[in-house]
Amino acid sequence: MKKCASGFLLFLLFCASIQAQKAARSKDWRPKLIPIPVSVTVGSGYLELPYDLFIITPNNKEIKQIANRLAFTLGNMANDVKVKTDIVASPKSIFLLLSNDKTIPKEGYRLKVTNQNITITANESTGIFYGIQTLLQLLPAEVEEKRERKSPLKWSVPILTIEDHPRFGWRGLMLDVARHFFTVIEVKDFIDQMVKYKFNLLHLHLTDDQGWRLQIKSLPKLTEVGAWRVERTGTFGTLSKPKPGEPTTYGGFYTHDDIKELVKYAADRFVNILPEIDVPGHSLAALAAYPELSCTPGEYYVSPGDRFMIWPGGGQHFYGTLDNTICPANEKAYEFLDKVFTEVAELFPFSYIHLGGDETARNFWEKSEQIKALMQKEKLKDLDEVQSYFVKRVAKIIYSKGKKMIGWDEILQGGLAPDATVMSWRGMKGGVEAAKQGHEVVMSPADFAYLDYMQGDAVIEPPVYASLRLKKTYQFDPAPAEIDEKFVKGGQANIWTEQIYNTRHLQYMIWPRAFAIAEALWSPKDKRNWSDFTSRVESHFDRLEAAGVKYSSAMYDPIFEVSKKDTATIIVKLSTEIDGLAIHYSFDNSFPDNLYPAYTTPLTVPQDASFLKVITYRNNQPVGRMMVMPVTELKKRVGIK
Repeated sequence: MKKCASGFLLFLLFCASIQAQKAARSKDWRPKLIPIPVSVTVGSGYLELPYDLFIITPNNKEIKQIANRLAFTLGNMANDVKVKTDIVASPKSIFLLLSNDKTIPKEGYRLKVTNQNITITANESTGIFYGIQTLLQLLPAEVEEKRERKSPLKWSVPILTIEDHPRFGWRGLMLDVARHFFTVIEVKDFIDQMVKYKFNLLHLHLTDDQGWRLQIKSLPKLTEVGAWRVERTGTFGTLSKPKPGEPTTYGGFYTHDDIKELVKYAADRFVNILPEIDVPGHSLAALAAYPELSCTPGEYYVSPGDRFMIWPGGGQHFYGTLDNTICPANEKAYEFLDKVFTEVAELFPFSYIHLGGDETARNFWEKSEQIKALMQKEKLKDLDEVQSYFVKRVAKIIYSKGKKMIGWDEILQGGLAPDATVMSWRGMKGGVEAAKQGHEVVMSPADFAYLDYMQGDAVIEPPVYASLRLKKTYQFDPAPAEIDEKFVKGGQANIWTEQIYNTRHLQYMIWPRAFAIAEALWSPKDKRNWSDFTSRVESHFDRLEAAGVKYSSAMYDPIFEVSKKDTATIIVKLSTEIDGLAIHYSFDNSFPDNLYPAYTTPLTVPQDASFLKVITYRNNQPVGRMMVMPVTELKKRVGIK
C-alpha cells in the first residue's frame, strides 16, 4: 500500500513537471534577452550540452579568436571546451559559420538551436560575435562568474531560432576619465561589460578642467602638470581650492602604449574608441601646463572640483570666475592643437575625433582686446561667431590628419563647420537642427541618456544635478519623427564622473539604465515594451550579481509626488515605475515592513510627524530600499516654511 501511494505521488510529481515544462516552452515564452532581438521563434524542448563541448569554426583568424574567448568563458563553468576548425558533423556542438547570405544585414546574425547543435551564422565576424553575446544570455547566470567552479554545471539551451541585427550603427557609451582617472584595467572591464549588450563605441572624455589624461610627447607638460591635482573628497563644485605649495598627487594618464593596448583590446571586441579633446572650454588642465594659451594672463591650476563656473539659471549663459578657455585669438593655440591632434590621430584608428566645444564661458572674451581685434579682423559679429571661427579652424586641423570632426551641439552656434557631425546633448533640438542642415548626428540627450544623473529620489541617491529614472531612459528614441533617419548615425549614453570616484559607483550608475539605451539603439522600435523590458531587467540582475557587477535597484523605489492642501497640510502621492509592488509606510519613526499599512490613497502628513518611511514589497518579500523622507524635505518641495 505504501509502495502504491509512493508510486502515485511520484507519478503526480512527474506529470506536474511535464506540465510546467510545457508551459515554459509555450509560444508565449521568450528568453530574457537584452537588447530584444528582431525575431525570436521558440520551439519545443531544450538542447542539453555535453561537458566535452566542441566549438567548430571556419579557418579564419578572427573567428578563431572569438571562439577561443567563448571557450574560455564556458570553461569557467568547469566544462571541457575545445575549438576545432574541421567542419565535421559533431552532435551537440556550437558551429560558427561565415556565410554570403544577403538576407543577414550588417552586424546581424542568425542563431539556431536544434536538438542536435547550435549554429551562429553571419556574413562577417562582427555578427558572429554578437550572436555569441546572445547565446551567452541563453545560458544560466553562472556563466558570468569569474571564479572557476569546483564541479561541472549541467546546462541547456532552449530550441529556437533568432534573426537579429541592429537598428543603428553607432551604439555608444561615454566614459569621463578626466574628472576621475580610471586605469587601463578598469577601462577594459568597462569594455567587457558594454559589449555583452552590443554597444560598439567607447567615447573617452580625455581632457577637462580636472585633468589631462593623454600623453602628448611633443607637449610633455600636459601630463607632467595637467594630469595631477590636489586630492579632495566630497561633493563636486563645493571642494576647496588648492593651497599654495600643496602636493598634486591625485590623477594619472594614459601613455601611448596604454592607448595602443586599449585600442587593440576594444577592436578585438568590435568596439571603436572615440577620443575627445575638449576645447576651447573645459581647458584648465591644459592651461595649468601652458598658461600662454589663454586670453587672460594669470596663474592656472588643475581644478580639484572647486566652483569656478556660475550658472545663473533661467536660460542665461553661465560665466566663469576663472578663465578656463583656450583663446581663439591666440595663434599659439592652433599650433598647440595641431601637435595634440597629430598624436591623437596616430593613436586612435577610429575615423572621428571629438573636439568638445561645449559650455564655453565667454565673459572673459568680452573683455579681451585680443578677441576684439580678432572680431574686427575676421568681421565676426558676436561671440558665437568667435567660437565658430575657432571650431572651424580646429576642424581643418582634424581633417588634415585624415579624420572627421564631431562635437557637442554648441558647435552649431555661429555657423556649423562643413562636414561636421553633431552630438546632441542639450535635448534633441541640436541634433534635429543639424540633421535638417544635412549633417550627420549622434543623439545623446541629457534628459534621456545622462547616466550620471540620480536614478531615483534625491533623498536616497548620491546627489547630482538631476534625476533620470529607468522608465524615462527607456523612452529614448534616437530618431525623432521630424527628421530623416538617414542622418542619425545612432546614439549613446554619457557617464560624467564629477561625483564618481571608483568603479563600483561607476557600475551602480550605469546599470540597469544602459540596458534601456542598448535596446533603444539595437532593437526595432515596435518590439520595445516597458513591462516586458522590466521583467528581462530583473533576470539580468542575477547575471550582474554573478559577474560581481554592482547595479541600482531604484526601479523598485517609490516616486514621491508632493502637494499642499493648505499652508500647513502636506499631501503625498506615491507610485512605482513597475507594476505589482506594494508600498508600506510609517510616520511614527519606526521602520515599516509588509505588515505595516499599505499605500492605497494619497497620504496626509500628520502635523507633528518628522519622517515618512517607505519600502516596497512583492509577494511579501522586500524588493525596494528603505527610504527615509524627512518631513522638512516634503515641506521644502511645496514651499512650506
